[in-house]
Amino acid sequence: MPKAGILTFHRCINYGSYWQARCLAEGLASMGIEAVLLEHMSDRVNRAEWQCALQPLLPATTPKEDYPLYKAKIRKFFHAFASLPLSSPFPLENPAAMDDYSLIVVGSDEVWNLRHPWYGGYPLFYGEGVRCGRLVSYAATFGSLTSSQRLEGWAEKLRKFSYISVRDLHSERIIRETLGLEPELVLDPCLQFPQMMKASRDDGEAAAYIAVYGHSFPTWFQDAVRRWAGDRGYRLVSIGYRNDWADEQWIDAGPEDFATFISGAKAVVTNFFHGCVFSLVNEKPFACVLSDYRSNKIRDLTRLVRAEHHVLTEDTTPSHLDTILDNPLPVGISQRISSLRDTSNTYLSHALQ
Repeated sequence: MPKAGILTFHRCINYGSYWQARCLAEGLASMGIEAVLLEHMSDRVNRAEWQCALQPLLPATTPKEDYPLYKAKIRKFFHAFASLPLSSPFPLENPAAMDDYSLIVVGSDEVWNLRHPWYGGYPLFYGEGVRCGRLVSYAATFGSLTSSQRLEGWAEKLRKFSYISVRDLHSERIIRETLGLEPELVLDPCLQFPQMMKASRDDGEAAAYIAVYGHSFPTWFQDAVRRWAGDRGYRLVSIGYRNDWADEQWIDAGPEDFATFISGAKAVVTNFFHGCVFSLVNEKPFACVLSDYRSNKIRDLTRLVRAEHHVLTEDTTPSHLDTILDNPLPVGISQRISSLRDTSNTYLSHALQ
């Protein structure tokens, strides 16, 4: 069986980062590829990651009573990390210390985002210094990095990749403009390999709660969602972060908890990319709002799967919110995802040979 290394951000205290890494590793295994997540280690990155996990709402400070909950959440992530298929550890700053691989897959996540607050600027994610026979990317993204920002000296590093795929239109445009190449547009691993999520699916009546995933929502969005949920007698339950406008807080949920929670929700409201992804995976009605850091990702995902009407603005009418949350997802969305899943599978079949 071929052996591959996956280079991504698999140790982030973030539900989406964890699940995209796990789904990609297990998805490749289902295709006959022995895959491990490359265990790059950095004390500097760890400190930044853990500090962010304890103070996720900066500049707002974390209430003292929430610290034990965020610490419990971090411990659950550590437990989940231990069960991932991991390579031998090596320093992030010294990729020459990694094992040899016939193939390395870079992605998913914001692996090429030079603006990432602690991973940005590491040439490892651009393929520099890795020990492998071939380099390919899967669902990589530049994240919030704009195409107008300087990429000279960075984009050229990507020419050593045998195959390049990205998960959003923004990253596709950057590759085309800087390298003159046409990358394949593929699905995030969670959408490509939804069967890898072990959460039980409730095929009966969904529970009477609405999943709130994200933080720092604009006031107008909070008010609109509270009105809608209140009119219908639904509880708003915030997972992973404190949102005081929700009825309940589940701050210390682990990655498995998250998957089960979204699967059982009546609907989802979010301003996170993977909040939208998990809504689509579970075919849940959802409403999302853009944030500065995640606007590229959410806008492009919803355009890609033809769910643009699920993105709300301050000008959105109450009746529009009622329509998208009261009704099942349109059939056209699942049909589009199915088509993209076929495209992604074809890409992987070629790139992994």
